[in-house]
Amino acid sequence: MNPVPEEVDESLAKAKRLVLAMFSQDRQPSPKEVDNAVTVIFGMLAGQGEVLDRDRLAKEIEQVTAVFQEGSSGLDDGDTTKHEPWLPEAKNDRDWEFWERYRRYLEDVRNLPPAVVRRLDQSTDEVLSQLEDPRREGSWRRTGLVIGQVQSGKTGQYIGLASKAVDAGYQLVVILAGIHNDLRSQTQLRVDEGLLGFDSQHQQRSNEAGSRMGAGRMPGAKRLDIASPTNSSEKGDFGRSAANAFNSVRLGHFPVVLVVKKHWKILEYLRNWVKEVKGTEDETGRTVIRDIPLFVIDDEADNASVNTKRDPEADPTRTNGAIRELMRTFDKSAYVGYTATPFANIYIDPDVEHPTFGADLFPDSFIRALPSPSNYLGPERVFGLQVDDEDEEDVAPLPLLRSVNDAERWIPSKHKSSFVPSDDLPLSLREAIASFVLACAARKARGQARMHNSMLVHVTRFTAVQRIVHDQVFDYLGFLKDSLRDRHGQASQQTTAEFRTLWERDFVPTTDQFPTGEVEPLSWEEVSEHVQSALRKIVVRTVNGASRDALEYYEHRRNGFWVIAIGGQKLSRGLTLEGLTVSYYLRTSNTYDTLLQMGRWFGYRPGYEDLCRLYTTPALQAKYVEVTAATDELRREVEEMAALDLTPSQFGFKVRASSLGLTITAPNKMRQGIPVRLSYSGEGPETTLFNLSKRVRENNLKLLEDLVRRMDSTSAPEPEALGGSVIWTGVPREAVSEFLSKYVTDSMAARVRPRFIAKYIDKCANVNELSEWTVRLVGKAATEETQEVANRKIGPVSRAPINDPGYKTDGRYIIRRLVSPKDEQTGLDPDQVSTALENTQKAAEKKKKVKVPRAPSGEHLRHQRRPDQALLLIYLVDLAEREISAQHPPLVGFQVNFPRSEHQAETEYVVNSIWKQEGLDDDVDDEEDSE
Repeated sequence: MNPVPEEVDESLAKAKRLVLAMFSQDRQPSPKEVDNAVTVIFGMLAGQGEVLDRDRLAKEIEQVTAVFQEGSSGLDDGDTTKHEPWLPEAKNDRDWEFWERYRRYLEDVRNLPPAVVRRLDQSTDEVLSQLEDPRREGSWRRTGLVIGQVQSGKTGQYIGLASKAVDAGYQLVVILAGIHNDLRSQTQLRVDEGLLGFDSQHQQRSNEAGSRMGAGRMPGAKRLDIASPTNSSEKGDFGRSAANAFNSVRLGHFPVVLVVKKHWKILEYLRNWVKEVKGTEDETGRTVIRDIPLFVIDDEADNASVNTKRDPEADPTRTNGAIRELMRTFDKSAYVGYTATPFANIYIDPDVEHPTFGADLFPDSFIRALPSPSNYLGPERVFGLQVDDEDEEDVAPLPLLRSVNDAERWIPSKHKSSFVPSDDLPLSLREAIASFVLACAARKARGQARMHNSMLVHVTRFTAVQRIVHDQVFDYLGFLKDSLRDRHGQASQQTTAEFRTLWERDFVPTTDQFPTGEVEPLSWEEVSEHVQSALRKIVVRTVNGASRDALEYYEHRRNGFWVIAIGGQKLSRGLTLEGLTVSYYLRTSNTYDTLLQMGRWFGYRPGYEDLCRLYTTPALQAKYVEVTAATDELRREVEEMAALDLTPSQFGFKVRASSLGLTITAPNKMRQGIPVRLSYSGEGPETTLFNLSKRVRENNLKLLEDLVRRMDSTSAPEPEALGGSVIWTGVPREAVSEFLSKYVTDSMAARVRPRFIAKYIDKCANVNELSEWTVRLVGKAATEETQEVANRKIGPVSRAPINDPGYKTDGRYIIRRLVSPKDEQTGLDPDQVSTALENTQKAAEKKKKVKVPRAPSGEHLRHQRRPDQALLLIYLVDLAEREISAQHPPLVGFQVNFPRSEHQAETEYVVNSIWKQEGLDDDVDDEEDSE
């Protein structure tokens, strides 16, 4: 997100507020509504003597109203003995001044779209409500996880959450901001702007004389009492000197916020300081902090926070232990981890309880997934995403990728710290630098001259090699500057011609592929007049632990900082490159999370998406395609489990393993992960989440009718009583596969994907499995109302929703189980059923269940099926609300009973311990009967 000058155009800001106030809050305005509102407000303010540019006002309103964002989803523990609902009441009995000031700052200064700010308000409320009321008496501890996307605005989200937490009464807020000083400094600066409202380098508390900034500098902004012992300088972290300087502050009388590096020594200083200032002994002699609620925000929670010790019961790693000890020192504490790559967090053992450090940081209180706004340039839009779901379209990649095939001779993918790159820069890097110059010139031509522009060169992790690359890039940039000095010289004409060729060959056709109105097409003549000034403004910086260079975005916030940043590890996580347009990225990794975190090119590029470029190798592109698919699958599972109202301790995570040899995260972070191989062999996928739209219901009913007619024409059915079930045998595989491939499920039903199932059936047919099927259309006999299906009267079954009454508004109908256990015995002979019952009872005995099962489980029934005994169960489900049922057809659901396959390859996943336990405690005797 680009910073803007803090001198807000008050007339424009006022006009925008008035225009936006005219629109409905629950939908996006139409273009006509936008035009009418702009006309009304422009006329009104012009009549009052305000000076306004109508075209600029209209353009800014169009941009912000075009953005939309879906709501977040999540799981919570639902245990009212541990957590008491409190936020609705607190909305009325507390002042929310920090939040209101921050909200106004986002809208008027940061120019965030109203839809995004509304979602931020909603999502921060959802997270805050899962924390404990800071006024609640007694001891309590809450731990949660918020999953965002790389460079998607997580920092802005947790600053909003911290603002509300302070308003609610949390008196000590600790933000763990990465493991490097520059990232901590960058985060502190964002906190200064959004939450504190003053420059922490010049003051520690808002009532001191100093520099107001950000939200505190807005016209009419109220000065709110808050303090920070840390500051945004490179050495502004917490330590002994900061503790000594801050000892005079009366902790507990007003909010105190610290932004600290995630290092055990810093956390130890902090813990000792609060113990000295406010500590008291409890009955065991342990020093604790009473009545000061602690709120810990852990940015990049998968990095350094996770205990990587092999034995979870042993003493944890130092940073993990320091976080846990800090929380245990307070009798009231809340912890929220933020990450875009939660792979390490989901493998934390949820049952660990250490006598010294307490529970681990598993998010047992809640997990929330934040969707990104529609203007977010994320992995799906950069690399594309194939969606194996007929109800959703694939995401095509934007035309921003450029393949690098000539860099291996310059810097091999594997090299040592002593390696010296060859003198000649590869042509791809020269083109990337030229592209950055053109992108800067084009942004200037579009009126974005004072915005930041950055280029990333990430080709090695070794600082010595980075220094050489810096010199080579600096020299090449100097060559371009020198060649253009004599406008009429031959060198100038040649370089200008090369720039023009690149512009017309690459940039013009790329811009043409973007929707009209999103970006502004430019001619070469419009761009060329700014090329020289762009070259003069660009600087080259090395960003690593050994370098004194810094990315001086804040110092150049009024005129923009244009930089080519060369680095490695420091540019791999958390650090934001403002206005990043061109990335030249060769450094590979073999873990999902590292690859995603290295993707600094993700984020928001308003008005210049078409100018962005990512130069990388085809091998890295393939890795990112795979990581994008695995991450999307994990996110869908979170959403589906949230819809099923599961708790974090009930949610078993699984992450698809790589076909390219990648690992999910560092091996020491996966010590509690369990590798498994999955396929539909022996499985019983069933629909439990239904889309209520008329189109989907009619589509699936028509599919069923077509299937029934087809089966009637090829086999003799066995109907039961009126309204009851009908069974077909010897049904050809093609009929079943076609029904499933066209069946439309809900977009959130990630665990039941009919097209996947159909593909699996077709693959089995290639090895002579699943060629014939038994199909049972399950009906409820003697029902008062029946549904006609291809001239057959079928009695729909009843399945109560678990999301009642929510399904009336969210368009989904969610049930716990579709299948009645007896139905899964269809097509099996008595000996097979008897063996399945014996095995079910033996399994129960091994698990030491008190209750002996009286019926065989579905799992053991499927294990008895021969390859020629595949079963498809189809149900008509009557909605609980009769008025809804009367309007549209009943729901069509299915379950597939797959025999074990001896041939099909499996997909490997790495799962957490909860996933491994899923289904072990199911009691088939409690399931409702459809008959």
